[in-house]
Amino acid sequence: MEITSDTHSQHISKQFNHELEELKTHLMAMGGLVEKQVQDAIEALLEGDSRLAERVRDNDKVVNDMQIKIDEECTRVLARRQPAASDLRLVLAVIRATSDLERIGDEASKIARNALSLVEAGRSPRGFVEVRHISEHVRKMVRDALTAFARFDTQLALSVVREDESVDSEYTTAMRSLMTFMMEDPRSISSILSVMWILRALERIGDHADNLAEYVIYLVKGLDIRHTDPDQLDDEAIQGKS
Repeated sequence: MEITSDTHSQHISKQFNHELEELKTHLMAMGGLVEKQVQDAIEALLEGDSRLAERVRDNDKVVNDMQIKIDEECTRVLARRQPAASDLRLVLAVIRATSDLERIGDEASKIARNALSLVEAGRSPRGFVEVRHISEHVRKMVRDALTAFARFDTQLALSVVREDESVDSEYTTAMRSLMTFMMEDPRSISSILSVMWILRALERIGDHADNLAEYVIYLVKGLDIRHTDPDQLDDEAIQGKS
């Protein structure tokens, strides 16, 4: 059964409808916080704002607590309602999504910690252009993946999956550039390594956004595309799968 925006308003039990909507609402709240964590971590780096970096680092526990709460809610729904078909896919997709959101939060915390190291060392602008560019790219991926989840939008989800290859390519190019600069100026090794760890964290955020988008397609269409080459994915096939 394909999921639409009206699917989960068709149960006889209003309480069951409410529980499913609550799962989505809490997932979106967690997603919003995680997206803000990434944004603040990058801003802390680029602006040399140690207080903001510390706040991102400290907020990681809030993200972790939200994951635990949502997982507990999913467990209760599974135990009480024993959902089937599209309802079961929704609960499973939420469980998987919270795991990826928590890991995005972890990566934001890593960025914040490296930002603090760079601030303490006097900061180096080398690599900041690449960080800004890739961060804008992956933040859009996260935002679009969450929007796709909220709207059950498989077309938007598929566009996120395809964007991940672009991020990987940008990441590889940026890393090569930084390695060349590091070899030319050994004094920059420490600061460049911090920037490289930040780029790695951003690349991983892109991977997790890709996962979120794949869960949307699984949720709506019941189609698992996790190990499918994005170039082999066809819009019409995804849209027509039921």
